[in-house]
Amino acid sequence: MKQKLSAREYLSLTSMLFGLFFGAGNLIFPVSMGQLAGNQIGHALVGFLITGVGLPLLAVISLGLTRSEGVLDLSSKIGRRYGLFFSCALYLTIGPFFAIPRCVTVPFEVGVAPLLPQSANPKMALLLFSLAYFLAMLFFSLKPGKILTWVGKFLNPLFLVAMGTLVVTALLHPASPVSAIAPEAAYATGAGAKGFLEGYNTMDALAGLAFGIVVVNVIRGLGVREPEHVATCTVKAGLFSCLLMGAIYIAVAIMGTQSRGVLPAAANGGAALGMIARHYYPGFGATLLALTVCLCCLKTAVGLITSCAEAFGEMFPKARLSYRAWAVLFCVVTFLIANFGLSTIISFSLPVLMFLYPLAMTLIILALGGRFFLKDQLTLRMVTGFTLAAALFDLVAALPAGLQNPLFGAMTSFARQYLPLNSLGLGWMLPAAIGMAIGQIHRLFASKRALEAEEVATAD
Repeated sequence: MKQKLSAREYLSLTSMLFGLFFGAGNLIFPVSMGQLAGNQIGHALVGFLITGVGLPLLAVISLGLTRSEGVLDLSSKIGRRYGLFFSCALYLTIGPFFAIPRCVTVPFEVGVAPLLPQSANPKMALLLFSLAYFLAMLFFSLKPGKILTWVGKFLNPLFLVAMGTLVVTALLHPASPVSAIAPEAAYATGAGAKGFLEGYNTMDALAGLAFGIVVVNVIRGLGVREPEHVATCTVKAGLFSCLLMGAIYIAVAIMGTQSRGVLPAAANGGAALGMIARHYYPGFGATLLALTVCLCCLKTAVGLITSCAEAFGEMFPKARLSYRAWAVLFCVVTFLIANFGLSTIISFSLPVLMFLYPLAMTLIILALGGRFFLKDQLTLRMVTGFTLAAALFDLVAALPAGLQNPLFGAMTSFARQYLPLNSLGLGWMLPAAIGMAIGQIHRLFASKRALEAEEVATAD
């Protein structure tokens, strides 16, 4: 039985994991941040890399160190019901409700829509494009055993070549030095905190927990079966893929900043990429961008469909739905939601991310604490309960204007007044720390009482 993977297998596994991570948000948000942050891009990147690279890496490591089968196995240490709730919310968020529809609408609006004639009906064009994407996702995802080949050896290398052509050209021929670009108002102060929150939009900390089941199954398929060896391979693959992802984030963000020398700040990252591509490759730039974005999003969508279908099959065995049935169901839901358009999807995904990210981050921290936390039920529940309550305020504050009401307004005002860091979207930190303190103080006194009882028993 194998104890480790070969260099070639690590390369394929790293490529696959990077391909699963690097999707729509990973491409459009860093370039937009680069344009807006200007000469503050260094500070913004530090915050962005913490949530966009550091947390996904820690998520993969937490699964490896705890030898968990996936996010359900890990989150169920807090409680079985909570594990099911959190796992379902996470998979549906990075799956058919938000992330996968975004993987359909981003390539359409960024890459395909600009190539359409002015007479084209955009809604009908999106319907036809999403149908074609639906068929492609279904084709690749119905064979989960082939995901290493489809994503790691085929789709991801093609994407890297297409994207590398644009990024390398832009960096070799900068329109302006970074130091000459003034930041927009949002990044003029607190650029690091702003970048930290921008990293939420990639959804990669959630994806890092969700993709664990895919990575573990692939490693086992390569012949490594012992839990400790699977854990080691998982951690190494996560480290390599996140280092690659971090390097690309930096390059794309700097490309966005330098573009401000000749281009205005775009309304979003997709528009920014379009302008940059057409600037460096007039005529061909739009086609190159369309190819890059379609490949980028397709590989991630395939990974998300695969992980969601495998996870729901394990979570709900009594439903008697096969992997293929779950995959088809999620592809159909994605097709329907994608036709609401990118703006609608993003506006409804942000509140959910503001709610889930704090829960994901505290779960990762608790998992990394190992024996200090995972075996202490009270600490797990105190930290999670306090974090969940605070995260509800972040969810309410981020709701679209059409869903706001006086009650939600009062909740937002209360949180801003009494929760430190709430205005930065980090109001959950103090409640989580309080929950941790309560759990650890109880653990300390419980240990002391147990020791005293043992001494009394020994004396008798």
